[in-house]
Amino acid sequence: MNQEKVTELEKTINNDHSNIAGIIVLKNGKTLYENYFNECTATSSIHVYSVTKSIISILVGIAIDKGYIKSINQKVLEFFPDYTVKRGEKTIQSVTLENLLTMTAPYKYKSAPYTKYFTSDDWVKAALDLLGGRGQIGEFRYTPLIGPDILSGILVKATGQSVFEFAAENLFSPLGITVESNIIFHNKEEQLAFSKAKNISSWVSDPAGVNTAGWGLTLTPGDMAKIGQLYLDKGSWNKEQILSAQWVNESTKEHSRWVKFNLPYGYLWWIIDDKEHACAAMGDGGNVIYFNTKKKIVVSIASLFVQNAKDRIELIKEHIEPIFENCV
Repeated sequence: MNQEKVTELEKTINNDHSNIAGIIVLKNGKTLYENYFNECTATSSIHVYSVTKSIISILVGIAIDKGYIKSINQKVLEFFPDYTVKRGEKTIQSVTLENLLTMTAPYKYKSAPYTKYFTSDDWVKAALDLLGGRGQIGEFRYTPLIGPDILSGILVKATGQSVFEFAAENLFSPLGITVESNIIFHNKEEQLAFSKAKNISSWVSDPAGVNTAGWGLTLTPGDMAKIGQLYLDKGSWNKEQILSAQWVNESTKEHSRWVKFNLPYGYLWWIIDDKEHACAAMGDGGNVIYFNTKKKIVVSIASLFVQNAKDRIELIKEHIEPIFENCV
């Protein structure tokens, strides 16, 4: 490892990515670099925003592995038999789990009705009420918050557990990840404070107790690196198969594409480089879990929220990988 290049990397971080809380780089499962910024430490738990989506993808895979969910081809409404479809609504009846996982489900809103969503007592129902409409099933539509919660609702219905409990038992505990509790916001100020915090270990849930799927989970940089290593090792952790290799492969190959930005998408994972099988979970503010199968590298970057954070994938490809890819 070239110390001069590491010094240059840290200069780049301080100058161009100054909201970073922590970075960990693994190669062949070994920690080659670990550093913290902005008064954060290895125990700092950061809101990772849309990285939460990729965690939900893992949980759906585990639920399928364990037989709770038969197939991603199941219709969404199969899991909500008590949900009343509005008269004349047809599109919603054809939407599948795969459409939710690949962001190819249509919704009835142009700009997301966040106020209505956040003030609802049941965010899953609020999302179901907006699912369908005149949009085309199969066309990519990225829905940051309103929509993914339906997958949380499906996990609850399928497993009989809360998402928090199912994740703790089947993913977090085996990997040595601690998420201490659920958190419910009572006002906007509490939500804003949560997004800025460095020491709240929790997963946001709605008033009904269903955890968010598109945002709301806090993780440490070390937790994020473990998730990346789990995927690099095809779902295996300490010789235990936490998640089937089949799901890892399927969830990290292109199933849809955000044409506007030419970004390929798997099952709630972004495909960065198909040839090297490099993929990423990405969250607002510059939160990233990145793994590169060919180079056997994992990079986790936890970041404090700022708007329009500079591209972390560019940081990884241009400044981090070149330093560590040839290390033994």
